Amino acid sequence: MDDKFVPELSVPENVTKTLLLVSNSASLEKALEKLIEIAKVPDRRFDLSTKNVVTVVLQLCRSLLSPSWRHLLLLSLKVLRNMCAGEMRNQNAFLEQRGVETVMDVITSVGLTIDPDCEIIRIGLQLLGNYSVAGREHQCDVWYQLFPHRFLKIAGVRSREICDPLCMVIYTCCEGTDGLLTELSSEQGLPILNEIICTSSVVGLREDWLKLLLSKICIEGSYFSSIFFKLHSHPYVENNDIITHLAYQFVSEQAHLLSILSEILNEQLEHIVVSHVFALSIFGILKSAAVVVDFSTRGKDDLPTGSAPNDVLGYSLVILRDICACGHLTSSKEEGPKDVVDILVSSGLIELLLDLLRSLEPPTTIRKAMTQDQIKEAAASSSLRCCPYKGFRRDIVAILGNCAYRRRHIQDEIRDKNGILLLLQQCVTDDDNPFLREWGIWCVRNLLEGNAENQGVVADLELQGTADVPELARLGLQVEVDPKTRRAKLVNVA
Repeated sequence: MDDKFVPELSVPENVTKTLLLVSNSASLEKALEKLIEIAKVPDRRFDLSTKNVVTVVLQLCRSLLSPSWRHLLLLSLKVLRNMCAGEMRNQNAFLEQRGVETVMDVITSVGLTIDPDCEIIRIGLQLLGNYSVAGREHQCDVWYQLFPHRFLKIAGVRSREICDPLCMVIYTCCEGTDGLLTELSSEQGLPILNEIICTSSVVGLREDWLKLLLSKICIEGSYFSSIFFKLHSHPYVENNDIITHLAYQFVSEQAHLLSILSEILNEQLEHIVVSHVFALSIFGILKSAAVVVDFSTRGKDDLPTGSAPNDVLGYSLVILRDICACGHLTSSKEEGPKDVVDILVSSGLIELLLDLLRSLEPPTTIRKAMTQDQIKEAAASSSLRCCPYKGFRRDIVAILGNCAYRRRHIQDEIRDKNGILLLLQQCVTDDDNPFLREWGIWCVRNLLEGNAENQGVVADLELQGTADVPELARLGLQVEVDPKTRRAKLVNVA
């Protein structure tokens, strides 16, 4: 026998009568089900707006604030969600009838219980998202009733079904309203973003609304560092631009955030606008990770490896690779005409990458060709490092190649730092770095394009036998000796 108490259904007569009439139904449940379908059609949705259906359904919701009527509440929220999808009259009626307050009463009393009702919360958030796109007044109506405490409570529910529409609501509220974006990135708002990223990490969420929100805040905005370091429970100190946590580690949520930002950049490479602040923050994290990561063991996995420090290092490199591939795009006039690659290079990017590359053990192709004495000598050297994940060397070479593309001053800097021979040595296959040879050839091509001095260095190395690079022929180049100067030079024979 079920002893569970079910309260008596008490709905105002005018509410029931109106809903049965406009839907031509015999029961309240059937009326709501029919209205859900009717409201999907724009013309019929407009017709319903003339019959005050939004007002009536909100009255119904206020009569059903009990988990016992969960099914009818869910149907009511679906009706309102569809009614507010792009129909201004319905959106305005929702505003006038204090719809946000009613929806939050439903979510709080039925959804956010000890055992959260994810479906109620999800539909309620979708409704608020549809409503908030109506304009600034509607955005602020949602924002100031949910920010920060209600947003935070919802964000704490570890559910994919809730996290995605929550991101939709927050994004649509902040879209075109810089003041709300600033509030979201404040001390009050950061815990909300922290919970969203933690939920995303736990449930594997990588949906579009999350990406839109993180792109706006982190990549195009200037709030990435605050969010990134808030994910770590330990304080950190900054010394010479290298940020060191007292726990001297990174955490999986930080690696997860970087992996999503990497996906965003890769998917939107031609269109996304990268702020200088974001690029420099990633460079700072790269420098910190290079200190933390253990280079004594050769990594066997691609990204993600499951090791937070290794993944932070790797995704930082991948993000910088893509930033440097679209470096002409900057975020605002305030940041000036200097492109983001020049900002990074002036901060020491090239020097760091060349140092990392020099410190690595030779690629597998070269290691296999080494004599026993050379192998013993290399093994005795404590300075040689292993690639901590598959692709580490390749990612370094890729960034250098992208930076050098049609940038004479970077081509010259790499030559001045004795990097040409080092990069020629990357034009080989390597078991630990898929596509290293292809990225190496791309990098060398960009170093040589339009740069006679760099071409002369390569020609001299080739002639002396210091560098044997048959891939030069694939670039349409060959070494010849100038009959007048008797100096080696590269000639385009393509």
